[in-house]
Amino acid sequence: MPCIRANDPEPLLARDIADFVRSGAFPCVGAKSALSLGSLETAEGGDFDRAADYTALRRRLIALGLRVQAGSASDPLCSLLWAFAPGPILTEADFEHHLWRHIQALHDLDTVSGCPWASGVSDDPGSENFSMSLAGHAYFIVGLHPGGSRAARRFSRPLIAFNSHIQFERLRADGRYDRMQEIIRHRDRTANGDVNPMLGNHGRKPQAPQFSGRIVSPDWNCPLKIRTPR
Repeated sequence: MPCIRANDPEPLLARDIADFVRSGAFPCVGAKSALSLGSLETAEGGDFDRAADYTALRRRLIALGLRVQAGSASDPLCSLLWAFAPGPILTEADFEHHLWRHIQALHDLDTVSGCPWASGVSDDPGSENFSMSLAGHAYFIVGLHPGGSRAARRFSRPLIAFNSHIQFERLRADGRYDRMQEIIRHRDRTANGDVNPMLGNHGRKPQAPQFSGRIVSPDWNCPLKIRTPR
């Protein structure tokens, strides 16, 4: 699995991710399939509470978006997992703060480069049709960290997963999405005693409150500041 900092690889990272994804605590069958097919990519982000090499990560996201767009529904699911160095266990609120700080920095790079928002999704974080646009491609973002209250979000270090919105739409178009979601919710209920109340289908419930994994109130406001491309 490739890393952003190729001169400072961490051999245990890929193993830790594989162990977590294969575990019963992690319910996403899509990620389990991607792992078995070798289509989970990893990148290293340094310390979670500091600025990262956003330009390098954006290059990886550009490549991922192009690969997904050029593919088809029969291609294996793929995601980019941005893993940070182990550190102090953060509260869910602190993790959420830093997660959105990193997302904001990536969005600001898009703004500077003149990259428009991904087509087919809303740029309003309060909208049920919102997806995070990065490098012109829409993503559903999943944050994991040691302080997560749910086992499915409790990884050994801070990690941000970028999952292509297009892949979800392809699954929905050929009828696999509903079945996959049913299996994921069953596994989540088994591991946690209930289904994550924050999760919902795209187009029926806003995505932005789901990114960090923290349970938020209905009046939660997304901290992302949408900027107009220059």
